[in-house]
Amino acid sequence: MKKLLITFISIVTTITIAFADDLQTAKDNFSKYVYAANNYSPKLLKYYSPNAKIIRQVVKPDGSTANATTDMATYATQMKISQGTAKLRNYKNKYKNVTATRVANGIKVEALRQPMDDKYWLKTYQIWQKQHDGNWIIIEEMMQTKQQIFLRYADK
Repeated sequence: MKKLLITFISIVTTITIAFADDLQTAKDNFSKYVYAANNYSPKLLKYYSPNAKIIRQVVKPDGSTANATTDMATYATQMKISQGTAKLRNYKNKYKNVTATRVANGIKVEALRQPMDDKYWLKTYQIWQKQHDGNWIIIEEMMQTKQQIFLRYADK
């Protein structure tokens, strides 16, 4: 009985450590992503799955929200175009309150994002998924924005 209990405790401890390691790995990858984004790295797109779901949640002046969802190919094209202007402006985002939790399809990293020169903080999350080769990629991303122009792409 004692051997069985020790084996059970060992297995639970190993699983707990693995889950904790995954949470920390996802947070570490998020930090690397933020660094790459704020430094206009051409490698930024490597963090995403080719099938990633990209959501821009528009915060309207009345506080309500609308989601504009796009595919990764469209987002990659938009990112490449906007990255040049962002670099010229030295545009950067700040993040705080970064947390990671396990969800059905990976690790959800949530944070508050402050766009450059703004006083407010917006919600964001990314779902990171570990691949068979051990690499981690973003399979879903949601960022709130107050840019009302995205409403033209809002889901109907």
